[in-house]
Amino acid sequence: MSDQNTLRVDVIATTRFTPPDDVPWSTDADGGQALAEFAGRACYRSWDKPKPATATNAGYLRHILEVGHLSVLEHAQATLYIRGLSRSVTHELIRHRHLSFSQLSQRHVIDDPAFVVPDPVADDAELSELFATAARRTREAYDELIEGIQRRLAGSEGATRSKRVRQAAQALLPAARGTEIVVTGNLRAWRQLIAAHGSDHADDELRELTVTCLERLREVEPNAFADFVLTDLPDGRRIASSALVTEG
Repeated sequence: MSDQNTLRVDVIATTRFTPPDDVPWSTDADGGQALAEFAGRACYRSWDKPKPATATNAGYLRHILEVGHLSVLEHAQATLYIRGLSRSVTHELIRHRHLSFSQLSQRHVIDDPAFVVPDPVADDAELSELFATAARRTREAYDELIEGIQRRLAGSEGATRSKRVRQAAQALLPAARGTEIVVTGNLRAWRQLIAAHGSDHADDELRELTVTCLERLREVEPNAFADFVLTDLPDGRRIASSALVTEG
């Protein structure tokens, strides 16, 4: 049994944008950030870019962020495939209802469960051993439950029995069990997640996930997240914050 997972976040889909041929406008960006600019300019037909400060995509989106007109960011989406996080964190993540989720089934996937070790535990040998012992005992109890429930339901239908066995036994598995999840959201929703959980006040694992999501999103839509600042704290943790007024 593995007692830890390594967080991995991959961008697996982003918005593709193709402006109409008859609109006299172009930009120096592509994808979702270009779409956000197009949507904003469509409100005023400002295709000729009358203001030098907003003539570039970066300048235009910075202005959008400064004034809080973030509805244009809702047209563009990004999908992330996240692995090596705990079910405890996904319980928090799914509270963001403007995001869409498809999570690994704990009932159907029955391979050896991995557990995500919290940072304060992982950094201490004694606490790590205590955690590993508890995880091992949990797995042993899980296996015993599986065997016992199988005997208890021996007369049930085959497929139904198998599902009922796993469904009942999984209730014992802790929130630290590792999981995988696909998350899709528009750029505004991703920004809201980062703003809410990127600070030092957030849960450690959720903050690490949020910061990693920001780093990946910047790789594909940098101008839409340019205002966020990453700061390394003395203890090695990293936080994300924005000095701009981003909601209005």
